Amino acid sequence: WKHHLKLHTETTGTGPDLVMIHGWGLNGGIWETLLPQLAPYFRVTVVDLPGHGYSTWQGHAGLPAFAEAVLDCVPPRAGWLGWSLGGLVALQAALMRPERVGSLLLLASTPSFVRRDGWPSAMLPDLLDTFAGELETDFERTLNRFLALQVHGSRNAGEVLRQLRAGMLRRGQPEPAALRAGLGILRDTDLRAACATISCPALVLAGERDTLVPSAAATATAELFPQGSLQVIAGAGHAPFLAAPGDVAAAIREFLLPVEPDAVVDANG
Repeated sequence: WKHHLKLHTETTGTGPDLVMIHGWGLNGGIWETLLPQLAPYFRVTVVDLPGHGYSTWQGHAGLPAFAEAVLDCVPPRAGWLGWSLGGLVALQAALMRPERVGSLLLLASTPSFVRRDGWPSAMLPDLLDTFAGELETDFERTLNRFLALQVHGSRNAGEVLRQLRAGMLRRGQPEPAALRAGLGILRDTDLRAACATISCPALVLAGERDTLVPSAAATATAELFPQGSLQVIAGAGHAPFLAAPGDVAAAIREFLLPVEPDAVVDANG
C-alpha cells in the first residue's frame, strides 16, 4: 500500500467542469491569461503535473502513473484539456477511465510526438534525445531552448516567450526526474491506434505555425477519433493560448458549451 500525495490543483469559476493540464517543464500558472475568459463559463480545475509547479515528485514512472495521479484529484466527470505533454495525459485518462472524461481537447498535442511509420509530420526523436542529454548538464539552458522552440514562427513570439519563461519560474523549478520522465513519455508514447476507441467528442486545437506539433500532424490526429474535430489557431506556434488567448477560449467554449440560451428563439414570443 503506497500513499500518494495529491497533486496541487486550483479551482476557479462556475459551470460545467473543465480540467486543464499544462505541458512539459511548465505548471498550472501558465493558464493565467486564458482563465479569465473561461471562468465565467466553466468550473476550471488546473493541475500541476507530478514534479512540476507545486506538485511533489514521487517517482511516477510512465504515462499511466501521470494520468492516474491527475484522475485522483479532479472532478468525477469533466471536459479534459491537455496542452502538449498534458494532451497525452488527458488522452491516457480517457482510455483508462472513459466514464470520467466527457470530452477531450488536445491543444498542440498528438498521440505520437515523434515520427513513426505512417506518421511523417511529427518531430524527429533525436530532438528529444538531445534535450534529455543536455538536461543532465545544463538544466536551465535546456528548458529555455525548449521554450524558444515552442514560440518559433508564432506571432507575438517575443511576448509569448516572455510569458512562458515567467510561467516556468513562477512556481519554482520542476524536478529534474520529472523532466526526464516527461521526455521519456513524449519520446516513447504512441497512442494512435487507441484513439479509435475514444467515444467522447474530441477537439484538436492546433497552432498554425507550430513546429513541434505541425498542423499536418494535428489534422491527422483529428481523423483518428470517431468524433474528432480540428480547429487551427491562425498565426500561433506551440502555445496558442498565449499567442491568441481569445481565439483559443472561443474555440473551447464553442466545443464544450451547449448553444447559448439567447440564441434559442422563444417559442411563445
